Amino acid sequence: MSLSIVIPACNEGGYIDACLAALLASSGPEGAQVIVAANGCTDDTVARALAHTPAFAARRWQLLVMDLPALGKMGALDAGEAMADFPARVYLDADVLVSPPLMAQIAGALAGPGAVYASGTPVVTAESWVTRAFARFWTRLPFVAEGVPGFGLYAVNGAGRARWGTFPRIISDDTYVRVLFTPAERVKVPAPYRWPLVEGFDRLVKVRRRQDQGVSELMALEPGLMANEGKDAPGKGWLIRRALADPIAFGVYAAVKIAVRAGWGAQTGWVRGR
Repeated sequence: MSLSIVIPACNEGGYIDACLAALLASSGPEGAQVIVAANGCTDDTVARALAHTPAFAARRWQLLVMDLPALGKMGALDAGEAMADFPARVYLDADVLVSPPLMAQIAGALAGPGAVYASGTPVVTAESWVTRAFARFWTRLPFVAEGVPGFGLYAVNGAGRARWGTFPRIISDDTYVRVLFTPAERVKVPAPYRWPLVEGFDRLVKVRRRQDQGVSELMALEPGLMANEGKDAPGKGWLIRRALADPIAFGVYAAVKIAVRAGWGAQTGWVRGR
């Protein structure tokens, strides 16, 4: 199965080279179209992406770089999709690094019958001690460890893509698409991808607040869909065990949640994570 891979990118000059190089190192699929939807960039994202054109052509994959005005992420996704040739779609953040087998495994998962939502196995990367501590707790939450969260990378086949039209102008595209599918329709393939978590306590609070705002938007927009989320809160026993196993990670995660509820650095709308 061939894939159209849409990469929305706003001032991603520091990341786009590694993202595209990782895609080029993929073991499959045989056919792919990569669309960089550069959205209101004021840096060298477009030039850096275009420099990869010969390498993609040598592989017989198409690379299309769109130099768009500032449309927002959802507008960039819509613009990229307007150029997509293949029904199966992958939505990839520009700071994500895919492992060589991932695209082939996703193509295989999307070839299944019916509507399918797929992602890889995320490996969360962090540098600062506070972000590493947060990540140790967050990545062990059942929804992340056992579910198919799709942050940074998610994919749908043609039947799945038919479930929505243009992207709604909301904060969380990945949550919106995920809840269009029941847990039974979601597939996590074993191949990993590397996804960088934001660095520092303040940014963790801002991004966590943005996630909560995204859920609130979806509850208002499509309340019935949230039944598909499948994100049960961990029980008290699980929390106690995790707190005893890693008290620093538990403390940082709890402090971030408390700061969000207390309105620490409250902002409205989309907040850039880095």
